[in-house]
Amino acid sequence: MSARVLKVHPADNVIVALRNLAAGEQIEFDNAVYDLPYAVGAKHKFVTEDRQTGDPIIMYGVLVGKATQPIRRGEPITTFNLKHDADRYGLDKKQPYSWQPPDVSKWEDRTFMGYHRADGSVGTRNYWLVVPLVFCENRNVLILKDAFERELGYAQPETYREQVHELLSLYKAGDLNVIKKMEPFVDEDQNKTLHHTHQSVNRPFKNIDGIKFLTHEMGCGGTRQDSAYLCSLLAGFINNPNVAGATVLSLGCQHLQVDMIEAEIKRQNPKFDKPLLLFEQQAGTEYALMSQAVKETFLGLIEANKIERKPAPLSALTVGLKCGGSDGFSGISANPAIGQLSDIVVGLGGKTVLAEFPELNGVEQELINRTADDAKAQKFITLMGDYSAQAEAVGSGFDMNPSPGNIKDGLITDAIKSAGAAKKGGTAPVADVLDYAEPIKTPGLNLLCTPGNDVEATTGMAGSGANVILFTTGLGTPTGNPVSPVVKISTNTVLKNRMPDVIDFDSGPIVDGEQSIEQNADALLDYIVRLASGEEITQAERLGQDDFIPWKRGVSL
Repeated sequence: MSARVLKVHPADNVIVALRNLAAGEQIEFDNAVYDLPYAVGAKHKFVTEDRQTGDPIIMYGVLVGKATQPIRRGEPITTFNLKHDADRYGLDKKQPYSWQPPDVSKWEDRTFMGYHRADGSVGTRNYWLVVPLVFCENRNVLILKDAFERELGYAQPETYREQVHELLSLYKAGDLNVIKKMEPFVDEDQNKTLHHTHQSVNRPFKNIDGIKFLTHEMGCGGTRQDSAYLCSLLAGFINNPNVAGATVLSLGCQHLQVDMIEAEIKRQNPKFDKPLLLFEQQAGTEYALMSQAVKETFLGLIEANKIERKPAPLSALTVGLKCGGSDGFSGISANPAIGQLSDIVVGLGGKTVLAEFPELNGVEQELINRTADDAKAQKFITLMGDYSAQAEAVGSGFDMNPSPGNIKDGLITDAIKSAGAAKKGGTAPVADVLDYAEPIKTPGLNLLCTPGNDVEATTGMAGSGANVILFTTGLGTPTGNPVSPVVKISTNTVLKNRMPDVIDFDSGPIVDGEQSIEQNADALLDYIVRLASGEEITQAERLGQDDFIPWKRGVSL
């Protein structure tokens, strides 16, 4: 890879700047010389030939936009001279597709130490889950959270409470000016803070990685469809292989009834046999409800603690593939790296899942070509079409997906963002297409309909059964998940160094020319094996970043 610029695909008519390029510079690349009339920031692109109004801009080998005004050779593409555009797609344009799996021989005998469930799935974590069927129970869930986490050693460190206590002491002593002149608090042992393990000596249940408490704003008052989707999602979380058992709180009169969640759990997984504790508040007093829930949950934890990690093949991994806070390097470093990892996992017989349908805009035909089953390809077309139409009906659209941060860092149109985002799915054939909250059952690459919204997407992947999620980011985001470890992968080393308390793994060496995509993917998979075995924890787990937002099927990009 050139140290200064990169052309991603031979058919492209743009070149990516890997470093800041100054106005007036001459760039030599691929036997051509380009005079830059304007500065081109790192992650941005300049055109390789003159473009007239309406001319196509090609990147990743696909149409990503059309010029809205003349663009001279060497000029950067911007929101002022380019608008989103993408090619039409459909079954009528489907082309044959063949796949050469990567060599997986060095991984075939590798195992991770996982929690084996009775239904044959394997967890990378052993969590107990506490969930409300309706928002009315959020208070009770949070009270249980405080009680269990503090007493059983799962509570977050009281660092900030101690800081408030120090400030309060100064205030009570009348030292307001001292407070105003204080230097910011400093983490004096940051290295230790970043790398401590989650196995606390104060935890009585050594085989339980945590008790996870979900809250939400649904379950009643919305549409019956909203409650049905929530039911499927909660059932999916309870069925997730990382969950050993669950405590479910119900008010009693809401749309989402206890019998509905029981039926949906069994529908999704006829072999379900985990402990499922159900409590209704309208059956008596709040005290009676909570006291019973405390006792029965504690007994459930005793049983869950008897489960121990045992060796499992890498084919037992179900890996979610996500990007958020993307930048102009996402599609050339971290995303291709986890795409390569996805191909390895698929080659080993495991499952991977590519979500974020608004961020597949412009690469639909490639995915259709990779879907051998025409019925599944049509399901993908229908889901994409319905989603796009719903967004357009309220005056939005997939073309409005890139955020200001995305645009600032080189993702000018949704098609550019999408073409880079799709690299997360590697090159394997599409084995199945799933709607939101459908369980992942088919080995291979799965497409799952979710928004691009970070938390709604990761929530959906965990609800469909992902036991680990890979999350690439170029700008930095703390996103985590209650039951599935979320591995934050930086697209550039500058980000890794700036936000070490958020980032878990660095794909920046690809941009810097220090590693190939294949080498970076191998290093990442080695990390995932340790993570799945409980030898590593993610920064999101360390921070207690348990983000959970159900998608209400409204317009969310």
